[in-house]
Amino acid sequence: MKKIYVMQGVPVSQINPFEGTDKDRAEIWQMLVMRDIDAFVAADWGQVADDFDIEAFFGLDGGRNPNPDNWKLGFPDLETYKSEWLRQAVEFAKVDFAEDARAAIFNATNLTDIEINGNRAIARKKFDGSIRKADGSVDRLLWQTLYFCVRKDGRWKICSFAGYLPNPLGATAEK
Repeated sequence: MKKIYVMQGVPVSQINPFEGTDKDRAEIWQMLVMRDIDAFVAADWGQVADDFDIEAFFGLDGGRNPNPDNWKLGFPDLETYKSEWLRQAVEFAKVDFAEDARAAIFNATNLTDIEINGNRAIARKKFDGSIRKADGSVDRLLWQTLYFCVRKDGRWKICSFAGYLPNPLGATAEK
């Protein structure tokens, strides 16, 4: 079981590990963790809408399948991804959870590996945790996403991702 330590009232899982030490990585973490989770839980696309390079964006859907031959170009443009993101967020908001769902998502999320080369970055966001539902069942969060980012107009933006990949890669998806 993952222990959560609280620092000045804020769980460690919600503290940007790059704040004050690495401006670029801190900005990417803020975009891909803090803003993404807050927007998803609120089902509010407006919180993340400016985080994308609209013209360049596309996303790969790995379907949590260990075989890359089965991965699909599930999101050929941002509008397609936005529709699916909103669908998932609205469905999530309908669920009656037995715990703080936002905190559980933070506890399951790990983004400490961000590679930057010039104006490009790869961020490796991994999920490994669960959220307890009021009916006694559990939502298992176990996948990873590779985000491809570009520095554009003075800030980092998502230009692509390979998402819903098994965590770890090569592992068979849990049922």
